[in-house]
Amino acid sequence: MKGLWWVGRRLLTIAAQLLMVSVAIFAVLHLTPGKPEQILLGTQPSTPAALEAIRAKYHLNEPLVDQYWLWLQKAAHLDFGRSIQTGQTVTGVIGERLPVTLFLAVYALTLVVLVAVPLGLVAGVRAGTVVDRIVTTITTVGFSAPAFAVGIASLYVFGVTLGWFPVYGSGDGFVDRAWHLSLPAGTLALTVIALIARQARASAIKVSDQDFMTFAMARGLPRHQVWGRYLLRNSSLPVATSIGLVLGYFLTGAVIVEQTFALPGIGSVILSSISTKDLPMVQGLGLLAALFVLLANLLADFSYTILDPRLRREMFA
Repeated sequence: MKGLWWVGRRLLTIAAQLLMVSVAIFAVLHLTPGKPEQILLGTQPSTPAALEAIRAKYHLNEPLVDQYWLWLQKAAHLDFGRSIQTGQTVTGVIGERLPVTLFLAVYALTLVVLVAVPLGLVAGVRAGTVVDRIVTTITTVGFSAPAFAVGIASLYVFGVTLGWFPVYGSGDGFVDRAWHLSLPAGTLALTVIALIARQARASAIKVSDQDFMTFAMARGLPRHQVWGRYLLRNSSLPVATSIGLVLGYFLTGAVIVEQTFALPGIGSVILSSISTKDLPMVQGLGLLAALFVLLANLLADFSYTILDPRLRREMFA
């Protein structure tokens, strides 16, 4: 019962936060310079009749609170209107573009976990040694490398010169898509790998000094058991928090990478919608971005119960 109460409370919190975000998005978009009807009219002729038709269609003659309430009612049914640029429904555009961004985000996150965590643990256990200095140097270089520069360089080296990976497109099917998105995922993950590796290193150094690690080594337990059962699990809580935030960033902040590799994902839509003031699209994407971040934080919190049995007993007892 305790666990169900925790999940229910977190879901209610997410719903309340989404409501506040929707208010903020709606207010900011309607307070930006320029009349909403002029923006919504797009490239159509700006005649008095056309402006009046737009005001009537979007209820712009009504008070702002009433406008928000009407928009929220439709949004609750996943109706965010139509894009000014393309005329497509917002949900249709999101449904078309989201799979690429989701695949890219999960791929990049997998690379981060598989590369950053082992690097950080090795550097932490070997603190002060040549191995630690090499890992620290690599992560420092990776952290300072601009994503667009890494993307262009990897395209030229691995795509054009060596021909190992495609230079454009997102692929069809799991294997083909993984092959097409290898360079973008690596580019997206590079800076974060450096960040998570340094955090894992600091956490490993702290855990390595604990008495239970000394006792485990003194008992003659195999190194892989000491690392897996004691070091990795006890070093993972702060790393899990960061990885949850990273997932939210990957899902919403991949604009540069998607632009560099010409990927048809959510990031490129966000950029074009903001630049053209596509109000319905910006509202829908803003709410989607907030949902991604909140769900990523929820998954990170839930992972604590897997990594730490004490929290699991406290939550689900």
